[in-house]
Amino acid sequence: MRLQPTTTGFRIRLKVVPGASHNSLAGWLGDRLKIRVAAPPEHGRANAAACLVLAKALGLNARSVQIVAGQTCAEKTAEVRGLSAEQAAALLPD
Repeated sequence: MRLQPTTTGFRIRLKVVPGASHNSLAGWLGDRLKIRVAAPPEHGRANAAACLVLAKALGLNARSVQIVAGQTCAEKTAEVRGLSAEQAAALLPD
């Protein structure tokens, strides 16, 4: 399952690619959503940028998205609050 419902929203597995030319959602790689970010992978900048890109795609503010696992690697898990998994599925690419 790509989006795992929680009591306050859902969790989503990500593949974050830092150092890209621009920020974008790149689609699904299996059960992970690939996000390209221009920020470097230093001092949490790529994580913050990934949260912002995902939040923007879902129409939420950046504080609604938090990396909860994988802070120092490319494969991460984010928790999104304020939106159900069903609502998010309609907003994310297929």
